[in-house]
Amino acid sequence: MRIVRGLGAALTWIAASLLGLVGVVLCITVILLPLGIPLLKVSRRLFGVATKLMLPRAVSHPVQEAGKSLKKRGRRARKKLPG
Repeated sequence: MRIVRGLGAALTWIAASLLGLVGVVLCITVILLPLGIPLLKVSRRLFGVATKLMLPRAVSHPVQEAGKSLKKRGRRARKKLPG
């Protein structure tokens, strides 16, 4: 699964860089500036998605992972308490 996520992140990163390059070229031509700025924003979001794909789940979703570990600790603590 880690290889698939890494491959997906690499492909997303490549797509984001190509989209960013097209956005920069469109921004250079003043007439196409309204098309270039949104493309640069989409490219930035794709870079963020690629970064999240490369990170482990505990780093990319800290609140969900903390909730899972706290539930497990709560169960263990209940078992240790006297009835």
